[in-house]
Amino acid sequence: MSKYSPLAPNWDTSSFGHPSDQAPLQRSALGEHLVHCRDQRSKLHRLEHGAGELRRLVAGRFITSALLLTLLIGASLMAL
Repeated sequence: MSKYSPLAPNWDTSSFGHPSDQAPLQRSALGEHLVHCRDQRSKLHRLEHGAGELRRLVAGRFITSALLLTLLIGASLMAL
Protein backbone atom coordinates (compact mmCIF):
# COMPACT_ATOMS: atom_id res chain seq x y z
CA MET A 1 0.00 0.00 0.00
CA SER A 2 1.39 3.36 -0.98
CA LYS A 3 1.84 6.02 1.67
CA TYR A 4 1.08 8.73 -0.89
CA SER A 5 -2.46 9.77 -1.63
CA PRO A 6 -3.57 11.40 -4.86
CA LEU A 7 -5.73 13.76 -2.83
CA ALA A 8 -4.30 17.19 -2.05
CA PRO A 9 -3.12 18.48 0.41
CA ASN A 10 -0.72 15.83 1.60
CA TRP A 11 1.57 15.87 4.64
CA ASP A 12 3.88 13.39 6.31
CA THR A 13 3.75 12.64 10.01
CA SER A 14 7.48 12.06 10.30
CA SER A 15 10.41 14.25 9.40
CA PHE A 16 12.99 11.43 9.84
CA GLY A 17 15.14 13.46 12.23
CA HIS A 18 15.15 16.57 10.06
CA PRO A 19 13.27 19.80 10.65
CA SER A 20 9.75 19.57 9.33
CA ASP A 21 9.04 21.52 6.20
CA GLN A 22 5.38 22.40 5.84
CA ALA A 23 3.77 24.44 3.12
CA PRO A 24 1.16 27.03 4.11
CA LEU A 25 -1.51 24.95 2.32
CA GLN A 26 -0.62 21.95 4.44
CA ARG A 27 -0.76 23.95 7.67
CA SER A 28 -4.14 25.47 6.83
CA ALA A 29 -5.57 22.08 5.79
CA LEU A 30 -4.31 20.52 9.02
CA GLY A 31 -5.78 23.39 11.03
CA GLU A 32 -9.16 22.97 9.33
CA HIS A 33 -9.04 19.24 9.99
CA LEU A 34 -8.27 19.75 13.68
CA VAL A 35 -11.12 22.26 14.06
CA HIS A 36 -13.50 19.80 12.39
CA CYS A 37 -12.36 16.97 14.70
CA ARG A 38 -12.74 19.17 17.77
CA ASP A 39 -16.28 20.16 16.75
CA GLN A 40 -17.27 16.53 16.15
CA ARG A 41 -15.81 15.44 19.47
CA SER A 42 -17.67 18.24 21.23
CA LYS A 43 -21.03 17.12 19.80
CA LEU A 44 -20.34 13.50 20.70
CA HIS A 45 -19.25 14.48 24.20
CA ARG A 46 -22.51 16.37 24.76
CA LEU A 47 -24.52 13.39 23.51
CA GLU A 48 -22.65 10.96 25.78
CA HIS A 49 -23.06 13.31 28.75
CA GLY A 50 -26.80 13.61 28.14
CA ALA A 51 -27.19 9.84 27.84
CA GLY A 52 -25.30 9.38 31.10
CA GLU A 53 -27.51 11.90 32.88
CA LEU A 54 -30.65 10.18 31.59
CA ARG A 55 -29.34 6.78 32.66
CA ARG A 56 -28.59 8.09 36.17
CA LEU A 57 -32.04 9.67 36.40
CA VAL A 58 -33.84 6.48 35.36
CA ALA A 59 -31.63 4.23 37.50
CA GLY A 60 -32.24 6.37 40.58
CA ARG A 61 -35.99 6.20 40.13
CA PHE A 62 -36.35 2.71 38.66
CA ILE A 63 -38.84 1.38 41.21
CA THR A 64 -40.97 4.53 41.03
CA SER A 65 -40.91 4.51 37.22
CA ALA A 66 -41.86 0.81 37.08
CA LEU A 67 -44.69 1.34 39.60
CA LEU A 68 -46.10 4.33 37.71
CA LEU A 69 -45.88 2.48 34.41
CA THR A 70 -47.69 -0.52 35.90
CA LEU A 71 -50.42 1.71 37.33
CA LEU A 72 -50.82 3.52 34.02
CA ILE A 73 -51.13 0.28 32.07
CA GLY A 74 -53.53 -1.16 34.64
CA ALA A 75 -55.73 1.96 34.61
CA SER A 76 -55.85 2.00 30.80
CA LEU A 77 -56.84 -1.70 30.72
CA MET A 78 -59.60 -1.13 33.28
CA ALA A 79 -60.94 1.81 31.26
CA LEU A 80 -61.48 -0.46 28.26
